[in-house]
Amino acid sequence: MQTWMQILFSSIALFFLLLVLIRLMGKRNIVHMTAFKFVNYMVIAVIIAIMSLNLITDRAFGLIALGVWVLLPIGLDYLSLKSKWIHDIINGKETILIKHGKIMEENLLQTRLTAEELLRDLRSKNAFNVADVEFAVMEDTGDINILMKSNKKPISSYELGIKVAPLAEPQTVILDGNILNESLFSLGFNREWLEIKLETIGVSVDNVFIGQVDSSGDLYLDLFDDSMQLPQPQVKEMLYANFESSQADLMSFALETTNETAKAMYLEHAKKLEQLMKKLKPYLLR
Repeated sequence: MQTWMQILFSSIALFFLLLVLIRLMGKRNIVHMTAFKFVNYMVIAVIIAIMSLNLITDRAFGLIALGVWVLLPIGLDYLSLKSKWIHDIINGKETILIKHGKIMEENLLQTRLTAEELLRDLRSKNAFNVADVEFAVMEDTGDINILMKSNKKPISSYELGIKVAPLAEPQTVILDGNILNESLFSLGFNREWLEIKLETIGVSVDNVFIGQVDSSGDLYLDLFDDSMQLPQPQVKEMLYANFESSQADLMSFALETTNETAKAMYLEHAKKLEQLMKKLKPYLLR
């Protein structure tokens, strides 16, 4: 067999072998990978490349080396799940860089992080003033996570005592002009509902690149024809506005009528509608 054919078949076989091995080693995000795991993947890639080019005369030697660099990390990962001590030895421990607003210079020296690099990483977390940071820690992956001081954190609806409706994951119901029935059914809708929505907007399904429906039933569309303007979904806002209008009308009727019975009825219904609006506001207005 000619050399180029040997390299071709060897590369194809090693390609699928590498695919299987990487899956066995688990899902890893290269951005959040520790230095040890990164080097481990690089060594595996180099061994595969050398074997693919037939630079190792005895294929068994290459498979032995490859097995060591694949099976040992898998075993160490398993031991790390059982023992934090082993986990810290292999992956390292997190390092506190800022504590109670004070920069820990000794820990900066330990991580070989300069002040300029620390400021750059803080800016990447939208912390441009060190005085605003209460706590900062470097993870074993090298990422820096921060906790802003309480008076610098954004105010949440929980802190304001405002109830908001829970959000669910939007479902993609149209992709590249094709309707995805499974996503529609998971939301409790069908093709007829979607076709009526598209007809109301005046859009053909063939012109839709991506269509998504959120937990409230609002339909978002991105079209192939970017020049076409679409109305933004405001069903919930319009419904709440109708409630407000009805409540105002009831109050107006109560003020205009001279019949005490009718006045009391209008005021009672206006009060009930106001209470209903308070309950629905977190779901209709976000």
